[in-house]
Amino acid sequence: MSDLLAVCQGIPLVPFERWMSLGEVASARVSSGISWCAVFIKAMAITARRCPELRRTWLDWPRPRLYQHETNVAMIAVERIWQGEPVVFFARVENPEALSLEELQERLRQYKTAPVEQFREYRRLFRASRLWHPPRRWFWRIAHSWSGPLREKYFGTFGVSVTAGDGASALSLISPTTTTLCYSPLAPDGSLAVRLIFDHRVLDGAPVARALSTLHDVLHRDIVPELRQIIPAAA
Repeated sequence: MSDLLAVCQGIPLVPFERWMSLGEVASARVSSGISWCAVFIKAMAITARRCPELRRTWLDWPRPRLYQHETNVAMIAVERIWQGEPVVFFARVENPEALSLEELQERLRQYKTAPVEQFREYRRLFRASRLWHPPRRWFWRIAHSWSGPLREKYFGTFGVSVTAGDGASALSLISPTTTTLCYSPLAPDGSLAVRLIFDHRVLDGAPVARALSTLHDVLHRDIVPELRQIIPAAA
């Protein structure tokens, strides 16, 4: 985590929030057994497919420039117990918009419950942590700032960090990705706050506000129908 925070130094991150009325989504989700996390990962990926500016990233070495990713790669913060302590790992999902919600839910289940050593992303963190401090920090900095494909491989194109299941949510986050999504617990009236933290070097407020509007539409027009199709299989 200290390496991640070091990489993020100097990134001008700005949080935007939109309250969304998601009672219809909530009802369909409960019936289907799909988690909110899976719902939002797929909805965010569809949104980024329709809003290409969300797939842009800032690279500052050897010269400052913008790079646009062709594909979506979600990087999801996952808490696991490792050697008796809670530890945050990062699960990587390529093209989540191409997966069914059931497939995405199963991926998340495996990342949360299968042996830690089973996953390449988790093993990579162990290998990196064994390196001496200066070359380790240099490796992460190069991966983040030099190459678009390396950035995509090691950091993803957007992040998802969720604690709503524990009854609280972040107002902002420090993240190495251009955009990071989080959301609040569901309110009794079926609404929740969706927050998108973004790199201000890449995006301005208006495109982010429009992206949140698109995300709201995706949740109702794309995600709800798919959730409802899962009901017969789950019954």
